[in-house]
Amino acid sequence: MKKVGLILLLLFSFNSYSQDVSCDDLLKFVKSEGSYESSIGVHTLNSDWLYEVTAYRYESKYYVIAKIKNNKYSYETKSYVFCGIPYRNWSDFKYGSYSDSKSYGERFHKYIIDYQCNCY
Repeated sequence: MKKVGLILLLLFSFNSYSQDVSCDDLLKFVKSEGSYESSIGVHTLNSDWLYEVTAYRYESKYYVIAKIKNNKYSYETKSYVFCGIPYRNWSDFKYGSYSDSKSYGERFHKYIIDYQCNCY
């Protein structure tokens, strides 16, 4: 129960300087308590480094879990969680905005990467 409290504290204080929750616990929390929105897989992404990008919604905030390849030839990945993403950013990443690159990798850097969660 104490862990859930720490996770909730982190979710509502993105700019906190303390890192009270592990990224693994935060990933589990977002997957179990968040509402699945949509996902983009490896074949659609056609990326050297992105394997899968999935969005979840929890209490009107959006979270993205990105599986990033260990290298461009590998299917082994590591998952990262991104917090508090505006819906517009998710939409622009997923569909592309006017004059955006067709590359999901470039759009990920433009719309998602700056929202990496403050976890350890």
